[in-house]
Amino acid sequence: MPHPTPFSLTPGEIKTAADRIATHVRPVTVAQTSPGLFLALEFMQHTGSFKARGAMNFLLAHREAGLLPEAGLTIASGGNAGLACAWAAREHGVRATVFLPETAPPVKVARLRSYGADVRLTGTRYDEARAACEEFATTSGALASHAYDHPLIAAGAGTLTEEILRRVPGGLDTLVVSVGGGGLFAGVATAALDKGIEVVAVEPENCRALNAALAAGRVVDSAVDSVAADSLGATRVSEAALTVARREGVRSVLVPDEAIVRARQQLWDEHRLAVEHAAATAHAYAPKPGERAAIVLCGANTGLGDLT
Repeated sequence: MPHPTPFSLTPGEIKTAADRIATHVRPVTVAQTSPGLFLALEFMQHTGSFKARGAMNFLLAHREAGLLPEAGLTIASGGNAGLACAWAAREHGVRATVFLPETAPPVKVARLRSYGADVRLTGTRYDEARAACEEFATTSGALASHAYDHPLIAAGAGTLTEEILRRVPGGLDTLVVSVGGGGLFAGVATAALDKGIEVVAVEPENCRALNAALAAGRVVDSAVDSVAADSLGATRVSEAALTVARREGVRSVLVPDEAIVRARQQLWDEHRLAVEHAAATAHAYAPKPGERAAIVLCGANTGLGDLT
């Protein structure tokens, strides 16, 4: 530590992360909605998304190694990773400076400030916020975290898999997860594949960094144009996510925005679950008949104005 990128992730690193963060995060709740179909309600996690797991693992690992600078942490984020970083920092009395695009949802900006973070809105795309964050880290000495492309972040996210399996009697055939930059996918898939469980990686049709990388055979820039872009709007997927996605047992699935909107509305109408479009992206996948699947509902930092 610090780890170079690209990196590979192992089940052992995920187990270490699980032990490290166990007393700091909320165990996931799993609800069965029909025979063989389960929802992992990770949006009930601290800060409203799975990102709290990776952020806490990142902070604690650096603290254990004596690598937390006085300037604290800094991160560029479309919102959820910044919230998680700010929360983890507040929990341990560490400063946090968070860079977001000016297009970030106001609900996320307000929550960031409620955690005591120094919020800096820069540009209209994630890459612009990231460049400003990198410059700040260089000039201030703050420790730069990442929204998804770091082994400690991905390992923290991967702790979800074992928790889900402990709560699903009879086991699973498939874990279904939304993909943006690939941190959640890389962690969850590494743990799931190790146990013989297939993984479905779901992306919006026009916000498809992982699918584009698989088609090209390498990480490439991808267009960002989706109702779920505020959380899934990475222009490039991580090398680790691409490596995992090439393994047997992984399926890349694309869904249109119309299906994402319908899935989000269905979760509200049928279960009174108000999630963000990123979470609904995974729910837009339709399991095969007889398939025992758990769908990760990854976040709920959303406004309620468009739910009826």
